[in-house]
Amino acid sequence: MLIRKPIEQVFQAFINPEITTKFWFTKSSGKLEEGKPTEWTWEMYNHSISIFTKKIDVNKKIVIEWSNYDAVTTVEWIFKDLGNDGTFISIEDSGFQGGAEKIISQVRGSTEGFALVLAGLKAYLEYNIELNLVADRFPKGLIE
Repeated sequence: MLIRKPIEQVFQAFINPEITTKFWFTKSSGKLEEGKPTEWTWEMYNHSISIFTKKIDVNKKIVIEWSNYDAVTTVEWIFKDLGNDGTFISIEDSGFQGGAEKIISQVRGSTEGFALVLAGLKAYLEYNIELNLVADRFPKGLIE
């Protein structure tokens, strides 16, 4: 996804929970730091996960491990500086396990989730709009 903002600003949106809570999770135990655990919470879903930051290459890459779909997967954000055009960010979630149907379901869920995260990030950084995409994905009352 192209984000029409400088790479430093886009990178910090994933490191600094004061920014990330505007488009993804609602609470964090702190900033991402290489070699340290962090807890992220989605209060609307009463759900928290522990993540471990494996690598931070400032303005280039963030690599974390998290429990995802009953297994630990690795998420990697890659940031590419496009100068005056902004920043291109790509996300890869890998390490899914299980049979073909289970892996396909996990990949589908991960792809959908990160697409919402990137769209929310774009709206927030470019237009200062909080779309609430993650919160609105599973509204109360939809599932009985």
